[in-house]
Amino acid sequence: MANVATTFFDSVKMIAAEKGINEEDVFAAVEEALAKAADKFFNAQDFYGNFQAQMDRETGEFHVYALKQVVAEVEEEDLEISLAEAQTLNPDAAEGDTLWLPQDTSQLGRIAAQAAKQVLVQKVREAERERIFTEFADRIGEVVVAEVKRFEKSAIILEIDRVEAMLRRSEALRGDRFDKGQRIKVVIVSVDRSAKDPQVQVSRTDPRLLIKLFENEVPEIHDGTVVIRNCVREAGDRAKVAVHSLDPDVDPVGACVGLKGSRVQAIIRELKNEKIDIVRFSDDAAQFIANALNPAKSIRVNLVDPEAHRVEVVVDDEQLSVAIGKRGQNVRLAAKLTGWNIDVRSEADKRREAEVAMGLALPEMGAEAAPAAEAAAPASTLLDEIQAEGLDAALADRLAAAGYSDAKSLYTVTAEQLMQVEGMDQDLAFRLIDAVQAYFGE
Repeated sequence: MANVATTFFDSVKMIAAEKGINEEDVFAAVEEALAKAADKFFNAQDFYGNFQAQMDRETGEFHVYALKQVVAEVEEEDLEISLAEAQTLNPDAAEGDTLWLPQDTSQLGRIAAQAAKQVLVQKVREAERERIFTEFADRIGEVVVAEVKRFEKSAIILEIDRVEAMLRRSEALRGDRFDKGQRIKVVIVSVDRSAKDPQVQVSRTDPRLLIKLFENEVPEIHDGTVVIRNCVREAGDRAKVAVHSLDPDVDPVGACVGLKGSRVQAIIRELKNEKIDIVRFSDDAAQFIANALNPAKSIRVNLVDPEAHRVEVVVDDEQLSVAIGKRGQNVRLAAKLTGWNIDVRSEADKRREAEVAMGLALPEMGAEAAPAAEAAAPASTLLDEIQAEGLDAALADRLAAAGYSDAKSLYTVTAEQLMQVEGMDQDLAFRLIDAVQAYFGE
């Protein structure tokens, strides 16, 4: 076992140095490995006992011992030794002591070495996982520069400080195209001590990445003069950032934009041309909501139900599409940023509502006809307004029953919402949304 011990000793030294693991932890793992190998070997020879191994930290030599308890009368020979026999080995032995009896390890051979090696590898892996967890658990939310190492089907494997990290394809931006060896900015989002894959998970879609990029680019945010109150993203497409200045002489929006847009443009380039709306935060909910709908200019904001956080925003007719945004993105992000449910209406819609309320919408009907008109179910105009493959009368009726009776009602809807309607699949939902955009000239 001397050569084997020397080999193990050298391996322990090398692994501890390479992996940055406490050397004593690896020695303890090796001792446990050899003890298990000895137990397996001696048990096969009908010698059962409690075995322990020790490794000389100076020479690398291994010793295996059978542990036996000193008793007055032996009942289990494999685990006990009589007091008289124990005192022939150690005159100071007393009843209740545990004697460590050296064992012949010359026959353990390569089987024991291989078994010990397997346990050693496992222990080293566990120790390394614990080290990685300890090192990265306090770094969640930190933006780091990682190097692209290799590509897998559903993820990109990166390296951060000699540790592998996983960037799932779903956490990469739509325009991300990387080369091996390229260095990219990511945010650490989680670390798992039990994961079989790389423990460290990173992202380029997480809002914290955008916040950290602003902190790095804008000195006023870094020193605390300007504060980011909230940040929402539809990663790779558009984001909104609410900022507030603690110094009345500092314009928070101007500070983030920079001279000729230099600061925000640097961030936009890093995020593959993701559009970024910088919004001035306000304690006045109505003003904050109006700011959040930038670039649209709102006419007025009506807090419909403050407790339920429902609000109605009325804009000029020509501003309606700007306020809502493509596929409802602008109003959707504004709602997430402010925490309010926002219903955007045009001035023309409000006028029509007022006319209906005043009885002016039914000028050709007599008093007797009006109740019948009110009782009639609203007909769907979808088929008249938009054309989409797969949309038929039956489906249009089901959409109308769900509240989507015309093109306008679909303007801010998402594919997920449409898929709640019976007979709707994802492809058709996207075709309908595209048809609505075309109808409004986008």
